[in-house]
Amino acid sequence: MVTGPLHDPKAIGAIQPTILQHRDGRLQAIGRTQQNKMFTTESSDGGWRWTPLALTDIPNPNSGIDAVTLRDGRHLLVYNHTVREDPGKGRGILHVAISNDGKQWHAMNILEEEPTGSHSGFSYPAVIQTSDGLVHITYTWKRQRIRHIVLDPNSPRIETQPIVDGRWPASVK
Repeated sequence: MVTGPLHDPKAIGAIQPTILQHRDGRLQAIGRTQQNKMFTTESSDGGWRWTPLALTDIPNPNSGIDAVTLRDGRHLLVYNHTVREDPGKGRGILHVAISNDGKQWHAMNILEEEPTGSHSGFSYPAVIQTSDGLVHITYTWKRQRIRHIVLDPNSPRIETQPIVDGRWPASVK
């Protein structure tokens, strides 16, 4: 299936979407933009028509993201929760968030964090859930190699906090 362009690049400079599948059959695309926030759009007809692109309140420095719909219906997102203007951060910190609805995200984990001022970063995540329920995340590590992390999204040790107004809660590390 091929659809026409979903956006006006002069309004929202969106690229590299990832698709979430909701329990009610809706598809949701989220991705990076040039506006320091992620975009979202939805389709209720299998991807033939999409709602107008809208910016979320989740910050992102125009860096690659990836997300997966878990077997239990939740959505897991891997991304850099910063903006380009954040001195010393940018891609120097890599986050994991989780959501029940694809709209309200909860901080789950910080995978990597470099000291302020370092510029090598963590980027281009890829995420899958395997048949054993574990989540596998790969990403570019300091532009030198690929790192692989395994998370159990059902671990009782993981405590999540809501992301409110685009702010990562200080209590989630």
